[in-house]
Amino acid sequence: MARLDQQNCMTDGSAEVINPPDGAPTRDAVWRDEELAAIHGREDKARKVRAMFGAIARSYDLNNRVHSLWQDEAWRRTAVRMAGVQPGEIVLDMACGTGDLTQAFARRSPASLVIGGDFTHQMLELAAHKRARLDPKIAGRVRYIEADAMALPIADASVDVVSIAFGIRNVQQPERAVAEFRRVLKPGGRAVILEFDRPRLAPVRWFNDFYCGQIMPRTATWISRDTSGAYRYLPRSVSSFMSHEALGGLLREAGFAGIRHQSLSLGICVCTVGALAG
Repeated sequence: MARLDQQNCMTDGSAEVINPPDGAPTRDAVWRDEELAAIHGREDKARKVRAMFGAIARSYDLNNRVHSLWQDEAWRRTAVRMAGVQPGEIVLDMACGTGDLTQAFARRSPASLVIGGDFTHQMLELAAHKRARLDPKIAGRVRYIEADAMALPIADASVDVVSIAFGIRNVQQPERAVAEFRRVLKPGGRAVILEFDRPRLAPVRWFNDFYCGQIMPRTATWISRDTSGAYRYLPRSVSSFMSHEALGGLLREAGFAGIRHQSLSLGICVCTVGALAG
């Protein structure tokens, strides 16, 4: 595989996505109620996740702000801080969606290049439009590529930080994604995973379960006019996914060390960081 071309932000077989092809959002149900009992082991999970995010892309940012009670931006700032980006380093932000964390790295770190990767065209299209509104000096350090976290079109040992925010639970096989993160990271590189978790304090956990299980699916579906079942899938994907401790174990098995966890908003989400030996 070719080395990463920092100037043009492309590898052999993949080019920067500036105006990804349009795709009409699905009007059909992607997730049916009977399919939500076992979502993480499904062979068609990746296909369904791509269709689901395509369906909700246009209202995705608004729902994120409203249903995180405007905390999602603070969570991303923590992820940027914990990444410890040094001047001249390259960041790969996977499952970048509409580019919020990608752009946070460009604005708040001294990275020389921040690559946002996602496998949903509609999300990348919105990310590219948001980049056009950035200060040119910041926008010039941001690139977007269409990419699957389980098969990155990035050369071995070519980036310094790999991040993924609220996306690892949506990957068909998280262990394959973590192995890919290790492959593309340089010695001393860091993996930064921001993901929802179940709060340890019982009153917070009860409130969060009720909010995510009963209120959010209804209001988010109403805001997005979604028919894909996305906002029934999303809370289920959190409650049935591995804990942050198990996620740290997954990083250790892949060869990462110095695992750190930062609990945020009383444990509603956790930022997990692991590093490779220098």
